[in-house]
Amino acid sequence: MKKKLDTIKDTISSSDKLTEEQKSSSFKIIEEWSAEDKAFGILFEKLTEISKDIEPILVELGLA
Repeated sequence: MKKKLDTIKDTISSSDKLTEEQKSSSFKIIEEWSAEDKAFGILFEKLTEISKDIEPILVELGLA
């Protein structure tokens, strides 16, 4: 799971479709859910609530 989260964080960081605020919000959620060891499906839901632009990123990574 850690490797997947790192991949998501790297991809979000390099995205040109997300604002800095959306990236920051995404990172906070990833850290919170990682620390609490939540299920990946719930993490995906929360990230896509920030911006629908995150969903194609996760799909491209094969994580959705």
